[in-house]
Amino acid sequence: MIHVRQLTKHYGDLRQGRIEALAGISFDAAPGRIFGLLGPNGAGKTTTLRILSTMLRPTSGTASVNGCDVVAQPDLVRRQIGYVSASTGVYDRMSAWEMVEHFGRLYGLTTESLTPRMGDLFQRLKMDEFRDVLGAKMSTGMRQKVSIARALVHDPPVLIFDEPTLGLDVLVARSLLDTIRQLRDQGKCVIFSTHIMREAERLCDHIAIISRGRILDAGTLPELCDRHDEHDLEELFFRLIERAETSERAQRTFGEH
Repeated sequence: MIHVRQLTKHYGDLRQGRIEALAGISFDAAPGRIFGLLGPNGAGKTTTLRILSTMLRPTSGTASVNGCDVVAQPDLVRRQIGYVSASTGVYDRMSAWEMVEHFGRLYGLTTESLTPRMGDLFQRLKMDEFRDVLGAKMSTGMRQKVSIARALVHDPPVLIFDEPTLGLDVLVARSLLDTIRQLRDQGKCVIFSTHIMREAERLCDHIAIISRGRILDAGTLPELCDRHDEHDLEELFFRLIERAETSERAQRTFGEH
């Protein structure tokens, strides 16, 4: 469903020169599974997801979504995905219903298919009670539900969640995670980025630990624990990050000499 091979992304910076956001990462994500990108802030998670959703172009490497290349076929890729992040904005002067309807129209849905689809989404996400509330008056939880509904309105096979629980209270966050599980159970391919260990443990079928633009290791949680002889994901995570940083410092020191 999603295939990424040797993906890189470099940025130019006047002070630091070339910044390497991604350094040749590769992974696959399958239907009916939640693929977790677990890493600290600045690890490259958002860069990866923005490339997959065609918001950024990679420097090199390839990525495809449901058989469509993110560089050569961006329009087709966008029809295959729904994207939700913690920073997704809403229109202040549109109601919840109007916003989701607007995105449905952008995806080319007809009134005959869009109206029942929206009715089902608003019921499933418990949005009927604020369907007429304007974006300017919505709580953070309401805004996040609108973001999810508009990402799902065209029934895409791939869902991308970038730190979606950031800033949500515990009840809304739990409801969101339950929704993501349901999407997996419906056969969707889900990519979920987080830096919260508990979320990764409870939600993800497959985890890739990423730091400084590199995937340090990947596998199911039992595979990772067995491979590193560690039964606590947080300890495993910090051990891999520390090992990678130590290796990078040693390489820099060697290079200076």
